[in-house]
Amino acid sequence: MSDSAISTTEHAPEHPPGLQHHFAEMEQQADSAKIGMWAFLVTEVLLFGGLFVGYGIMHARFTEAFASAHHHLDRVMGTLNTVILLTSSWTMVMAVSSARAGKQKNLVRYLTVTLLLAGAFLVVKYLEYSHKFHEGLLPGRFYTYAGPHLPEEFLFFSFYFMMTGLHGLHVLAGMIVISWLLRRAIRGDFSPSYYNPVDMGGLYWHLVDIIWIYLFPLIYLIS
Repeated sequence: MSDSAISTTEHAPEHPPGLQHHFAEMEQQADSAKIGMWAFLVTEVLLFGGLFVGYGIMHARFTEAFASAHHHLDRVMGTLNTVILLTSSWTMVMAVSSARAGKQKNLVRYLTVTLLLAGAFLVVKYLEYSHKFHEGLLPGRFYTYAGPHLPEEFLFFSFYFMMTGLHGLHVLAGMIVISWLLRRAIRGDFSPSYYNPVDMGGLYWHLVDIIWIYLFPLIYLIS
């Protein structure tokens, strides 16, 4: 090997762990990931925004039926799930902060708690859904509620299951992402110089929380 080749090898910059080959530096990689994540989050806002608009139109058209139907919802369970998600948002913030500070044990703990809280949210939602299934408070042509009701109440439950069900799928997707982050955190993949996946996972989870913050009063509280 020539002296020039040896010299080039010796003075080659060290490749930082976590830096993908198509990026020149960690800052460029982080900025690109944030742009991509924010673009994705905008599409999610548009998706749920369309459902919110549709709900608002039907609510204005069938105000009495929607007001009657929403009294079948369990506000206690809805409030409990709101507290659970707000708490999980805080634990995710702490997870990102721990990753940024290089506190691996705290990162693992906070990701674990966030994952458990997400699971608790789905358990509460399952219990709430079970009651609706038992009573026949189902969407569209599956609406078989036997008690006194207005004919258009099935429209409310069509939107209820569509919006809360879609949100539940996002919670499930978030659990998959958090599980992946937790596995990598246990393995020691993250450091103060590389914690971008945790940061991006946190952004997604905060969107899931924010969507519920709009869903809860819209469906459970506004009559």
